[in-house]
Amino acid sequence: MHDTRTRLAGTPGGMVTSPHALASEAGRDVLRAGGNAIEAAIAIGAALCVTYPHFTGLGGDAFWVIADRNGMLRTLSGIGQAAAQLPAFDAAIPVRGPASALTTAATVDTWHHAYQISQSAWGGTQSWASLFDRALDYASNGFAVTPSQHFWQSLRAEELGALPGFAATFAAHGRVPAVGDRFVQPALANSIERIARFGAREFYEGELAERIARGLQQAGSPLTSSDLASTRARDEAPLRVAYRGGELVSLRPPTQGVTTLQIMGTLERFDIGAIREGSADYYHLLVEAVKCAFVDRDRFVADPEFNDVPVDQMLSPATLDAHARSINLHRARAWPHVFRPGDTVFIAATDSQGRSVSVLQTVYFDWGSGVVAGDTGILWHNRGASFSTQAAHHNVVRPGKRPFHTLNPGMYLQHGRPRLLFGTQGADGQPQTLAAILTRLIDYGMDPLAALARPRFLLGKTFSDTRDALKLEQDAGADVFAALAARGHEISAIPAQSPLAGHPGVIRIDAHGAVSGAHDPRSDGHALGV
Repeated sequence: MHDTRTRLAGTPGGMVTSPHALASEAGRDVLRAGGNAIEAAIAIGAALCVTYPHFTGLGGDAFWVIADRNGMLRTLSGIGQAAAQLPAFDAAIPVRGPASALTTAATVDTWHHAYQISQSAWGGTQSWASLFDRALDYASNGFAVTPSQHFWQSLRAEELGALPGFAATFAAHGRVPAVGDRFVQPALANSIERIARFGAREFYEGELAERIARGLQQAGSPLTSSDLASTRARDEAPLRVAYRGGELVSLRPPTQGVTTLQIMGTLERFDIGAIREGSADYYHLLVEAVKCAFVDRDRFVADPEFNDVPVDQMLSPATLDAHARSINLHRARAWPHVFRPGDTVFIAATDSQGRSVSVLQTVYFDWGSGVVAGDTGILWHNRGASFSTQAAHHNVVRPGKRPFHTLNPGMYLQHGRPRLLFGTQGADGQPQTLAAILTRLIDYGMDPLAALARPRFLLGKTFSDTRDALKLEQDAGADVFAALAARGHEISAIPAQSPLAGHPGVIRIDAHGAVSGAHDPRSDGHALGV
């Protein structure tokens, strides 16, 4: 066994990565038992719903990219839809509390669909119930609170403490648990046990679903049992864009997968390898490509079942050529942009046969809506708060509509085979972080840890800085800061290895099947090889 965030060269039996060591261990154990990458990722995702409750949970959404060496390539888009009966919104939708818990949660249904693919396409051998053993153990018997959980709960203690069920679930002893304290979630354990015993649809149509709906309605959410029962993840063909002799793939709208692909398709038109990595030229080019794609994203991306989203046009050579031509390599363009926050967890797994998955799970904001659904121990997300209430807006809230989603895990394929599995936390920061790590991995040939450890940027607001400035990690260097400012970027420094720069993970599979990987050194995560 290898246990590290660093490069793991030549690992033959597969690899997993996630932002929590215990969750990564759950996936590694599945691979050791002969399970495949999908089975390992379900075990990791379930464990993270227990051990990383501030960033993911059963009451959230999830997204999968699934591929193998034989040309199979699919995506699962797990986005809960808005309630069938919505209240009137006189102003913006609240970002916390019961009114923000207005969309169903599709994470558990993505596990259901992924497991079916495992069984039908990959000859899965692991029982459904066994994939929840670790999650059930961690919920029943506890685990040590991470610095990340302690930080985010301390930061939000006053904001969330009075919301339905929050304090009783996450501060049962009347205080925020300290780093290292053993944290037990008996109500959540009971919910996980029912999903393990009766299957994923127990969450949507069984006795557990009734308790979830009752708890949410008692708290003041508009969601009903009927809303839960009509929730389904979508199995869709991915979006694709050519890059450096390979292909980058991601999910369709209402995710911003098209945005990441637009950025990379624009960068494909520049000789990045001729630019010094980490220079002002490098950061400037990436930032300007991000701006082009974000303008299109904020103009078009929404639920395609309610709005026309011209993805073919957005990824067409003509559009990408126009984006590239519009970039002034010596001057920053103006940036009137509305920032979208959010947090999530990235999971990746590949097995000894090269079958691979790239997954993101989320509750949107850290701690989601802050509402726990009755006696289930399930924290509900607040993704519905990303809807607009303006009638003419493409992302306006409507019954049954899926909200815009920032999550977009991805893969890089060569000759139809997975070579890179990647994804990150960070909402608006996701495409920006991915642009940095993908160019470093592909254009500069860095190993995963080196690519993840290098300084990164975030264009936009943060919870601690409301300016639409370009945030750059301090270790980029004073000369880079000065050169970017001279080009017109409003720039501010954030500490080196700042969590604001995202928590990506990467697994690389070379042409011979050898695997290397890492999870971001800014996180609590680990890549584990078998």
